[in-house]
Amino acid sequence: MAKKQIQRKPQIQRKSRKGKKSRKKERIKSNIGTLSVSFVVFALAAVIAYTGSGLKDKRDTYKQREENLKKQIEKEVERSSELEEYEKYVQTRKYIEEIAKEKLGLVYDDEIILKPQK
Repeated sequence: MAKKQIQRKPQIQRKSRKGKKSRKKERIKSNIGTLSVSFVVFALAAVIAYTGSGLKDKRDTYKQREENLKKQIEKEVERSSELEEYEKYVQTRKYIEEIAKEKLGLVYDDEIILKPQK
């Protein structure tokens, strides 16, 4: 038997509607993906900006606190030097005589005490 050769007509490739729809769906999915990533990046930027402003407030608070503590340290150093001077003064003869006269009413033998009349 001899084989018959069947001639087929060349088929024109038509783009099926399914192909268009699937490409459209892919584009939509791609756009949704891009939008999702953009939203996440924007959300992170907003969170970082908000947190950054809170950190700036804390930094300002800490700077002010640091300045107050430095002033307090200066005052305490000054007070410490005054106390050292007072400690030296307390050990002098002049201070001892002054306290003896004021608190104990003691006087030297050659001193005269005048009291005002009432």
